[in-house]
Amino acid sequence: MTDLTMSTNPSGAGPVAQTDTTAAVEIRNLTHRYGDRTALDAVNLTVQPGEIFGLLGPNGGGKTTLFRILSTQIEPAAGEAHVFGQAVHAQADAVRQVIGVVFQSPSLDRHLTVRENLLHQGHLYGLSGKVLRDRMAEALESVRLSDRTSDAVGRLSGGMQRRVEIAKALLHRPRLLLLDEPGTGLDPSARLNLREELAELRRSHGVTSLLTTHLMEEAEHCDRVAILHEGRVVAVGSPETLCREVGAEVVVLETDEPERLMEGLRARGHEGAQQLEQSVRLEVPADNDVDAARMLIEVVEAFTGMVKSARIGRPTLEDVFVHHTGAKL
Repeated sequence: MTDLTMSTNPSGAGPVAQTDTTAAVEIRNLTHRYGDRTALDAVNLTVQPGEIFGLLGPNGGGKTTLFRILSTQIEPAAGEAHVFGQAVHAQADAVRQVIGVVFQSPSLDRHLTVRENLLHQGHLYGLSGKVLRDRMAEALESVRLSDRTSDAVGRLSGGMQRRVEIAKALLHRPRLLLLDEPGTGLDPSARLNLREELAELRRSHGVTSLLTTHLMEEAEHCDRVAILHEGRVVAVGSPETLCREVGAEVVVLETDEPERLMEGLRARGHEGAQQLEQSVRLEVPADNDVDAARMLIEVVEAFTGMVKSARIGRPTLEDVFVHHTGAKL
């Protein structure tokens, strides 16, 4: 999605539409360290306007550090980050006007009502009177909480509280919504509602969303995903594309002798076999003449008694992570 701006037509025929192609987020060689530990290592990323973009990775992979930099909480050691063309730290005040932030830890006062929480947030942005009332009504309608304005936040479900957090972040009409682990603590139904709300915000207001997550299901519903591991981006693309690059299917073999099984498989030409604790993975390329079921039968027959159990499935983002890092997410 692109934004349209209006400019004067030199011929005098009135305004003409121009396409704004400025990236929502542009990150170049971004690096950050905590003492001797490198949290981000020369990260490069671009998020386009209107995307729902996921940062997927384990704890300690760099997601939260990147989130804190983009939300202007910390300054990177090196590199650049821009939000809609504005430098995140050199122009921090301007960036804060175009981002809405939903933190992983709740930032609501549980003793106040929904309306009172939004009222105080609006005052922080200099909003008041009818403008603030209209913005509050608009934000609550966006997250389907218009009928809960008088309820104390502490009496709401976890999913509803997360929606109040989003409503707070929308009061100043940001162009970019940053969400840190938004699905944590939510049941599957609440996570589904969250996905629908982000899609509706894009459709109705053109809001770009960037979220951090370690949940496969959450990442699978993003337009594109960047997988982070030990401070580096190891893969970027749509979930479908990333999974397709792994192969047609994945075979996982459970065994008490993973090292011995690995040796045997590689001796039989399975060079891509990967060991993960007490299991061994085989990726079946899409253009392979032997399907996964036939490969499994051959392996079980060749290594009698070594395979305790096995499963076959289409690649997931978990498999993408394993493929690129050799570790479990």
